[in-house]
Amino acid sequence: MNLKDLVNNDMKDAMKSGDKFRLSVLRMLKSALQLEGIALKKDLEDKEVLAVIKRNVKQRKDSIEEYQKYNKTEEIASLESEIEILKSYLPEELSEEEIDKKIEEVFNEVKPESMKQMGIIMKKLTEEIGSVADMSMVSKKVKARFE
Repeated sequence: MNLKDLVNNDMKDAMKSGDKFRLSVLRMLKSALQLEGIALKKDLEDKEVLAVIKRNVKQRKDSIEEYQKYNKTEEIASLESEIEILKSYLPEELSEEEIDKKIEEVFNEVKPESMKQMGIIMKKLTEEIGSVADMSMVSKKVKARFE
């Protein structure tokens, strides 16, 4: 069963069980998946579904940062619950040590001489660990290596 079908089945289960919050989150996700499918003019593969889910998690994390500035604790709690639901569809993320090890491997392979080659490194890291790592954190770590 692919991820898209899993989301649809979980949505049906949430309807049957009366879990309105989970249902609303899954409906938002299904809508985002449909929009992505329309934009790409094809049926989404699991890799693309994962990208949409990661994008939704990132949007919610960004919103949490904004709400923290204004002490909106209810909204923050709601967004954190949404993130937990969405993360249940993502593969287990790499630990910080595993990310550091992967960055080290790519640096040894590419042997960059300046910050100008950060794009090459990030492209390679995205291909290798993009689906199982927070790429904004990876980017910060790579930048720190150049400083």
